[in-house]
Amino acid sequence: MKTVIVPAPGKIEIRQVETPVINAYQALVKTEMVALCNATDSKLIAGKFPGVDTYPLALGHENAGIVVAVGEKVRNFKVGDRAIGGLISDFGAQGVNSGWGGFSEYVVVNDFEVLKEEGLATPEQGCWDSFEIQNTVPSHVQPEEAVISCTWREVLGAFKDFNLTPGKKVIVVGSGPVGLSFVKLGKLFGLGQIDIVDMLPAKLEVARRMGADNGYTPAEISTPEFIAAANRSYDAVIDAVGLDVVVNSVLPLVKMGGDVCVYGVMTKNPTFDLSKAPYNFDLHMHQWPTRSEEKAAMTTLAQWIEEGRLSASDFITHRFAIEEIEEAFAAVKRGEVLKCVLTF
Repeated sequence: MKTVIVPAPGKIEIRQVETPVINAYQALVKTEMVALCNATDSKLIAGKFPGVDTYPLALGHENAGIVVAVGEKVRNFKVGDRAIGGLISDFGAQGVNSGWGGFSEYVVVNDFEVLKEEGLATPEQGCWDSFEIQNTVPSHVQPEEAVISCTWREVLGAFKDFNLTPGKKVIVVGSGPVGLSFVKLGKLFGLGQIDIVDMLPAKLEVARRMGADNGYTPAEISTPEFIAAANRSYDAVIDAVGLDVVVNSVLPLVKMGGDVCVYGVMTKNPTFDLSKAPYNFDLHMHQWPTRSEEKAAMTTLAQWIEEGRLSASDFITHRFAIEEIEEAFAAVKRGEVLKCVLTF
């Protein structure tokens, strides 16, 4: 089968490897579509993802496909279901390391609920936390929505961790797929005013189309006039980039007792300037999704999709065949892509 490999930092290739062999608790999924994660996948290719320094690696964690075979103990997948979150399973047998391996012609999903019932859902038994979000999606969720849901459910799953509730006033820094998802999903969820910050006017315009109430540049929100007018009125400030400099830029805007929310993998030694913050605030670090919340979010997303309130067409700007993976990443690197999908 085909799989996307990063043989060394800065290089990508499509390699033929063996199709995974499933065990009793797994299902085999034939991939229909994958989506690039502009942050994680790009960092893995560049050799800049924290903690990952062993190559070659099999790439990708956003995919959707059709179940073609199931193990004898599997209950929650059946042939013909559409599933998301699959990985290749035995990296050692393939001669590669894990970059999740979801950009493969065939991937494996695990029946986490059965593993849990039988006491096998532990790291000692070889169970990853990501097994919990290897799920089916309802039949009305088409491949485009299914694969973009890998991003949406991570973001919506963070709402509880970030103490976001309907009516709250929020400012989001960064208008990539994550920042725009906070806007789009936040409006559907019932947040109140949602403002967004980005350096590029074109991205701010996209954010407004997604429902953002106001768009600002970093320079605008750091002026004394803006800070005075905001008067610490934001219930939550969200860093959708993962940089301490971003957090520091919005600390003067958060209200007393408000929430400072970091979405993304940050340096191990961030520095926050507490002189800019109210003396009481809650700091939330969301470097990886809380898997139970991520899984539960799919139910709400599926409802919004069925109602026509949420569409992948709002996010997908580029489409490629998997053989064009290098061109796809080049477009990401040039900053042209909001969300890019590739078909097998």
